[in-house]
Amino acid sequence: MPELLRMPEVATGSTSAILSAWQVGIDQQYAGGDVIAVLETDKAVVDMEAEGDGRIVHFLASDGQEVATGDPIAIWAAIGEEVADPAAAAQALGVGDAGEASKPAEAEAATGEKAEPSQPAEAAPAGQATAQATEQPTGGRIFASPIARRMAREAGIGLEALVGSGPGGRIRRRDVEAAIASGAASATSPAAAPAASQAPASPPVAAPAAGYREIPHTRLRKAIASRLTESKSTVPHFYLRGTAVVDDLLAMRAQMNDGEENRVSVNDFIIKAVAYAHGKVPEANVIWTEDAVRAFDTVDISVAIATETGLVTPVVRDVGSLSLGQLALITKDFAVRAKDGGLRQNELEGGTTSVSNLGMFGTEGFDAIINPPQSTILAVGAAQQQPVARDGNVEIATTVQFSLSVDHRPIDGATAARWMQVFIDAMENPARIVR
Repeated sequence: MPELLRMPEVATGSTSAILSAWQVGIDQQYAGGDVIAVLETDKAVVDMEAEGDGRIVHFLASDGQEVATGDPIAIWAAIGEEVADPAAAAQALGVGDAGEASKPAEAEAATGEKAEPSQPAEAAPAGQATAQATEQPTGGRIFASPIARRMAREAGIGLEALVGSGPGGRIRRRDVEAAIASGAASATSPAAAPAASQAPASPPVAAPAAGYREIPHTRLRKAIASRLTESKSTVPHFYLRGTAVVDDLLAMRAQMNDGEENRVSVNDFIIKAVAYAHGKVPEANVIWTEDAVRAFDTVDISVAIATETGLVTPVVRDVGSLSLGQLALITKDFAVRAKDGGLRQNELEGGTTSVSNLGMFGTEGFDAIINPPQSTILAVGAAQQQPVARDGNVEIATTVQFSLSVDHRPIDGATAARWMQVFIDAMENPARIVR
C-alpha cells in the first residue's frame, strides 16, 4: 500500500522548510539512508534521508516549494509494489490529485531532463539559452547549489540555460550572477530595439517616488531579526572589556605558518583562547533554561560568518580537544560552505558562546548581541599599533580590544571578570593554548 512522505521537522520548533531539490526521480529505487531530497531552512541546507527501501511514485511538492512541517511532499511505495494509478493513490490517501506538482518530476523520469516548472522558458537571457543549453550535460539531473537555485528562481532564469563551473558541471552562484549580468546587458543592447519599436504605444505611467528602493526580507534576515530582537528584549546583557598585547601571538602564528599550506588565522587563536578560558572558568560554560542552569562538559563555540544573505554561526565542537591546525581546517571549511549555503542544520545548533570578529574591517571595538540560548558572545576588534606602558617605560605594541557580552542570569559579574582575565592572559601568552 503506497504511503505519504511528509516534510520532517528539520530543526526543533521549525514550522516549514523549502524543498530545495529532489535527489531521486519517479520509480527510482532507493535504500534506507540514501538522500532523497535536499531541504533548506532559514540557516542551512539539510539532506533528507530515506527511512527504508522504496521508490517515489508521485510527487506532491516541486523543487523550490516551501512546505509546512508535516505536510505531504510525495507518495512512496515498496520496491516491487505495483501502483497503476498514482493520482488515484493520492486521492485514496486523502491528498487529492496533485498532478501539477508531479508533472515536472514525471516528465524528468520519461525524458531524462530536469524540469523547472516554476520558471518560464522565455526567462533565460537572450542569446544565452540556446548556446549554453547545448553545453549542459544531458541524460541526468541538473545539479546546482541551493543558493544558485534560489538566485536563478528569483531572477526568472531556467537552470537548463546555465553551464555550471563547479565539479561535474554543478551550477554555482557565480554562474547565475554571470547569467544575470549577461541578461541585463542584452536587455539594453541595440538588437532589442526593433522588437521594442513594434510594440503598441502605451499611455505614460507615473514614475515611482525617487529616493529609495525596497529589498524584500529573506527567510534568513527575518530569522536573524526575530532571534536578536528576542535576545535584546529578554536577555539581561552586561559587558566586560579587555585589551590584549598580541605581538607574541603574531610571532608564533608567523612561525607556525612558515611553509605550511594549512595556515592558522588569528581568529583560530582567539577561538582556541576562548575554549581555554572556558576550561579554566567552567562556570561560564553554561546556558540558562527555565528549570536550571545547564553546564556542559565540552566547549562548543559558534563562529560568526557574514554571507551575502545574512549572518550564520556554525558551531565548532569540543574546541579544547582540537589542535590549532585541526581548528583551522574546520573554520575554513565552514567559511566556504557558508557562502554557498551548504551548512547543515546540526552544524548551526548548540554551543554556549560565540566569537564575532570585525577586526578585518578595521573596527576598533564593538558590543555584540548574544545568540540565544547561548550565554556569552565575544566581540573582536582590529589589531592596532598603540603605545603601551611596561615597567615605567612606554613602547609601541600591537593590541586588540575585546568585549564580552554576558547573560546575567546564569553568569555573575565576578565570574565573567575571571573569565576575561584568563582569556587575556592566554592571548598574551599563546604557548598556553598550543600545548
